Amino acid sequence: MFNSIKTSRENKERVINLTRKLNLGAENVIARIAFAYSLSMDRKLSLDDLSDAQGKEYSRKVLFGEYASFYIAMLCTHYNLHKSDRDIPKLVKLHIDDGLETLSKEVENMGGSSGTDFLIQKIESGLS
Repeated sequence: MFNSIKTSRENKERVINLTRKLNLGAENVIARIAFAYSLSMDRKLSLDDLSDAQGKEYSRKVLFGEYASFYIAMLCTHYNLHKSDRDIPKLVKLHIDDGLETLSKEVENMGGSSGTDFLIQKIESGLS
């Protein structure tokens, strides 16, 4: 497993802005949403695209809380990995960074919707 993850330098600002704009909870909640959103796009990210680690740092407990095993299981299922694979921390970072970047672009275009409305719309579109 891993002890902590650091986002890219650019995503340090993105997570702060998304937290303020979406008003869905603390920064770690936004990072969780970003991680899950990135995984939901059903893309396999390349370790070659790993960016700097000079942004916001999250311990495993703060990032995933008591549900760390579930988040790691989603990642392992997506990549067909064992939970002890050495690349898991890098893949978690990739998906958090990717999700924050994607959410940031989409939130810019959300208009006057609340964070809850935005999130519900994303969930509903994923169910259809």
